[in-house]
Amino acid sequence: MGDGLPFLDIIFFAMVAAFLILRLRSVLGRRTGNERDRPDPFSPKPEAENDADNVVALPQRAKQAADLEDAPPGSVAAGLTQIKLADSSFEEKYFANGSRAAFEMIVEAFARGDREALRPLLANEVYERFAGAIDSREARKETLETRLIALNAADITEARMNGPLAEVTVEFVSEQVNLTRNAAGEVIDGDPDEVETVVDIWTFRRDTRSDDPNWLLAATRTPN
Repeated sequence: MGDGLPFLDIIFFAMVAAFLILRLRSVLGRRTGNERDRPDPFSPKPEAENDADNVVALPQRAKQAADLEDAPPGSVAAGLTQIKLADSSFEEKYFANGSRAAFEMIVEAFARGDREALRPLLANEVYERFAGAIDSREARKETLETRLIALNAADITEARMNGPLAEVTVEFVSEQVNLTRNAAGEVIDGDPDEVETVVDIWTFRRDTRSDDPNWLLAATRTPN
């Protein structure tokens, strides 16, 4: 009898350990391999998803096809409808909100020289340009300070499908304070008391064949 007690103790503690492991897994969850480790400013917010709870769905693709026929060829409306037909998850409202968030994130990360924050938001060719500008700035031992005072407008000016690639161009109008300082901390460009209006035209791109919902900044320009 005495020899059997340690064995029963081992079984008891093993059952307790198994119970605790199951509890921890239920609280902490498990990785499935589908998690995104990078920010997605274009994803709908949880509270926004509840807005459609009491809405009766319509045959969307038929409606979108009709909208495409009615929209002037080459117009923003026609381009957005083409994107919706290629990507059923595309919502103009969520994209508009996401583009504003992405603009702020990219402008601030570029000023900080934060390549890690920029990498998941930019297409390869744009990332190389941004990283090159940061490299040049650091080589000169200069720092860029950017204060985004206000983002006054973020208007979609172009939209189209380029093969499987959805492309949406947004014109951002913002108020910023931009300073460049040398290694000694002296201002060599800009004015800390001057708020300037800046117009940026950015094109975002997403491969509609991909499971990745993120849009990447694929091109930048300023008005002619």
